[in-house]
Amino acid sequence: MSFFAGYGPLVELALLNMVLAFSQYIVLRAGVFSLGSAAFAAVGAYAAAILATRHGVPPALCMVIALVAGGLFGAIVAVPLARLRGVFQALATLALVQIVLSLALNWTSLTDGALGINSIPKAVHITEAAIAVVVVAYFLHVIGMSGIGRGFDIIREDETVAVSLGYDVRKHHMIAFVLSGAIAGLGGAMHAFSSYSITPNEFGFHMVVMLLAMVVLGGRVSIFGPIVGALILTGLPELLRGFQDYRSILQGALLMVSITFLPRGIVDTVLGRLRHRSLSRGASAKDRDEVTI
Repeated sequence: MSFFAGYGPLVELALLNMVLAFSQYIVLRAGVFSLGSAAFAAVGAYAAAILATRHGVPPALCMVIALVAGGLFGAIVAVPLARLRGVFQALATLALVQIVLSLALNWTSLTDGALGINSIPKAVHITEAAIAVVVVAYFLHVIGMSGIGRGFDIIREDETVAVSLGYDVRKHHMIAFVLSGAIAGLGGAMHAFSSYSITPNEFGFHMVVMLLAMVVLGGRVSIFGPIVGALILTGLPELLRGFQDYRSILQGALLMVSITFLPRGIVDTVLGRLRHRSLSRGASAKDRDEVTI
């Protein structure tokens, strides 16, 4: 009980970051270099906050609407963005974040501008956040085991091979954008119902870097990658309180180290080595059996 009293808010934040990291994970797994999860999260957060504070809509219904709104927004932007590749896709989605951020800052009649929206009811706690992580992780696991997930993996490795096997690359990219938008919309709404207030700056470049770092650090193939990445990068500031002013520098340095020494991420690297060791042991056992025979 004393642990949850002292670290409850940190655990809750880590769980919410996992949901948002799943949004970045699904596009990277599909080979889409999208940085637009922060924009989708902003759409979900503001949709939920406006409905709850000004129209009295129940929080649960607000989160469902935010999920749908994020998915629809992802479908709309996927039409032009699914045509792009590589750095052009990254720049376009980064521009999308700036557009949404500018709207949130300047559309004061709807968003209250830089002051943000306050007095949002507290409807998300550790239990709700944990349930959301489990449900989203299971859903993504099912997607990953399906034909769509196999298509994502082939497209990520080599689009030419994917096309030769009959996969529609643009269709799969659009699916990834819709899933990313829906998950980020839900994550943004849960963030709003957890923090009592939201401001536009919360969904800016810092969130873009944070979500990207979580997935790259943890791994972009295994479903546990975003979970591990979110745990590390959420708990790191608590462990390094004396370096609070340098948190962004530490995150950037950690990201560089991960890319250099663990390009596949922590979880994917560990699973890959365990799989390789298991195969080696199996091959050695087979060789011994043949020699015995």
